[in-house]
Amino acid sequence: MISRSWVDVALGVVLALGVGILIVGGSTDRLPWAVAGLVLLVVAYLVARPTAGDEDARRFTVFTVVATVAMAAMSFADASLSTMQVIVYPLVWIFAPLRRDGVTGSIAIGAGLFVGYAGGYAFVPEVVAQGAAVAVLSVAFSIAMGWWISAIAAYGTERARLLDELSRAQQQVAALSRDKGAADEREHLAREIHDTLAQTLAGIVMLAEQAGRRSHAGDTDGAAAAVQRLEVAARDALGEARAIVARTAAVPADPVLAAAVERLAERFRADTGLEISVVDTASGVDRETQVVALRCLQEALANVRKHAGAARVTVSLSREDDGALRLAVEDDGRGFDVASPRTGYGLDGMSDRVALAGGTVEVAAAAGAGTTLTVRLPASQGTPVAGASLAVPA
Repeated sequence: MISRSWVDVALGVVLALGVGILIVGGSTDRLPWAVAGLVLLVVAYLVARPTAGDEDARRFTVFTVVATVAMAAMSFADASLSTMQVIVYPLVWIFAPLRRDGVTGSIAIGAGLFVGYAGGYAFVPEVVAQGAAVAVLSVAFSIAMGWWISAIAAYGTERARLLDELSRAQQQVAALSRDKGAADEREHLAREIHDTLAQTLAGIVMLAEQAGRRSHAGDTDGAAAAVQRLEVAARDALGEARAIVARTAAVPADPVLAAAVERLAERFRADTGLEISVVDTASGVDRETQVVALRCLQEALANVRKHAGAARVTVSLSREDDGALRLAVEDDGRGFDVASPRTGYGLDGMSDRVALAGGTVEVAAAAGAGTTLTVRLPASQGTPVAGASLAVPA
């Protein structure tokens, strides 16, 4: 919206200039023409003013006709009043709905200026030529300046529109980013719960079942041992839950991968009776890779416990020539069809975790021939995961 206040001020200054011209040296016999011209200019302005910034074609037509008559009357009354064109031409371009309307309006004002100026001198040939030259020059200047300024205004309007669209697009991107971040956070939290707390709770269930069976069988010592391990596992689960809520490490930090792997294997040996052998030739693995590898091993052993029906498991950790860490978990269980649909979250969650670290997961299995899970994790050059831990959940 064009500000009307500065236009009001400009028009008032120019009208005061016109009145001053009449007072100082105006012709008394043509004074009514001059006054009529000034009044008509004000009327033309008042007709078009309400549409400044929201141009209306009909009001502009009325403005152009009245302003042309006003310009002719003032130029006829006193040649000095031709200076009123300094405000009339800009008003034409301010109120013009389109650039072509500005051109048409400028030509009309120029024609009124010419007729009034030449008519004031009875259309003497020399004056006609002079008036025509002045009118042509003023119209040309008005069109050139008006076209240029309107082009700048149109550019500014278009730029403002594009900036507004960009701002809305940025807001949409920010909203989508927040939604994506929230979804990623939920997925991360689900993965952490599955890899830590859920596994510990699964162990607690198995320990509770063992304690119940041994109690019913009269094996009080075995039941007591199971209950003792159950208490330890429950305390670990409580610690993990508190750590997840606090968004810190799932368990206290342990910098040695081999010790964490052996402790995890021992926990599964005690809970399941599986024969688990560990072959560890890896060394110098960065902390982030160690965390991912341990979580994958934990999930793999949990799957063996729940689904494989195996008696023996072999866990091997090694470094490849390019520095990548290779984790292989092989069991002698019943195996499964890797192409069949899966309903659990374990392998998919493991694959997502490994993919985020830039690694790969391969599963080789056949019915009755056991399963081999192979995880390959590239050597990481990044910083360790804040708050990550290598300690083993129950």
